[in-house]
Amino acid sequence: MPKVTAMMIVRNEANRYLERCLKALTNYVDELVILDDASTDATPEICLNFPMVKLYRRDTPLFLKDEAQLRCELWHHTVATNPEWILAIDADEFLETRVERELPYLLKQDLFPAISFRLFDCWGSEDYYRVDGLWNPWLRGFSIYLVKYQPWLDAAWPLQKFHCGRLPLAYRHLPHLESDLRIKHLGWANPADIRVKYERAVSQDPTFKYMPREHYESILWPADKIQLEKWQD
Repeated sequence: MPKVTAMMIVRNEANRYLERCLKALTNYVDELVILDDASTDATPEICLNFPMVKLYRRDTPLFLKDEAQLRCELWHHTVATNPEWILAIDADEFLETRVERELPYLLKQDLFPAISFRLFDCWGSEDYYRVDGLWNPWLRGFSIYLVKYQPWLDAAWPLQKFHCGRLPLAYRHLPHLESDLRIKHLGWANPADIRVKYERAVSQDPTFKYMPREHYESILWPADKIQLEKWQD
């Protein structure tokens, strides 16, 4: 099977989903390139417990200042490993477990140099995902997370410091296979995280340049206004 290299940015993930995420990835990727954005907790130690991890560490955090530059650094570390396929994933995202048996078929096909998936935002727990407004995974559509490395493609990132995407611009326009494998995103699953993440998002985008104001405000909607569907394995 072609080699799969996952790449990930982390910062202070020790008490969240990192260890569980890395354990899941060991079942279907060959190596994992992690760029630690100056964590102050045990995140690096957790990463180093996994032999497949190549860990790079920054002394000063960059994500909240210039995410595009940080993503670019991660990309260059990743391509230095001579990858075949690259999976761009976060430490709170999980491809459903059938990926272990279906991934070989996705990688062996030669019609598409990229694979896209739908992302489901679990809300308030891991059992339900959100379906109202821009949270709706069915209306939001597919996004490319897995690409075949092509050294001749330009590795430029958009000139924006926030919401800059995980892959170089040239990879976002590749023909892509829309997989029915789902990505379960747990970033909103813990109710204690929601207000903190809201405040961070608004502080990064005070003029609502990257997302509508209504979408940001929907983060703090009361429970009776939020539409959820149960996650079915």
